[in-house]
Amino acid sequence: MANPIRVLIVDDHNVVRGGLKAFLLSFDDLELAGEAKNGNEALRKCAEARPDVVLMDLVMPEMDGPTATRAIRNAYPTIQVIALTSFPEEELVEQALQAGAISYLLKTVEPDELADAIRAAFRGKTTLAPEAAQALIQAHTRPPQPGHNLTEREREVLSLLVKGLTNQEIAQRLSVSANTAKFHVSNVLTKLGAASRTEAVALALEHNLVDR
Repeated sequence: MANPIRVLIVDDHNVVRGGLKAFLLSFDDLELAGEAKNGNEALRKCAEARPDVVLMDLVMPEMDGPTATRAIRNAYPTIQVIALTSFPEEELVEQALQAGAISYLLKTVEPDELADAIRAAFRGKTTLAPEAAQALIQAHTRPPQPGHNLTEREREVLSLLVKGLTNQEIAQRLSVSANTAKFHVSNVLTKLGAASRTEAVALALEHNLVDR
């Protein structure tokens, strides 16, 4: 039989770590390499125990999961990290995967599925919880937020529109000609898809496009 896959458990809850340790004992090809309750401890344990796979919680004190994942992957590229969390929010999914996690699973995962994900990670294969996959799809298919393509000067103009300034007043404030101010205002309205200054201001406030 090949050597068992060595797994490091990282979670700030004792009960979760205890459950995962019991889970590992039920599989002959998996072995506990150690445990840690935050990202700092995880880094130390990786240096000491050199696990094959890390089960990484994401929301922890001192050093969170994404930060720890990035540090581990940078220092020990052969160690694979599986994000194992209660949260399927798309921001967390993207943070974890961008940090270098190979897989993203929820803590409600079935034991056999988690074991298969550990084996897959050891072979360099990705496993995504359906909720995580859906979050990624939503993040990458959602229309961009209004104002995402405004230049810095156009955001400045929009801020002055929100304050109720006229084109002439905007020109004076920015030390540009009236025609240039009008050009900027027109661009702002076009990029926001706004039919009027009032609508542009409403969009700016609704989407927090300017500092109030």
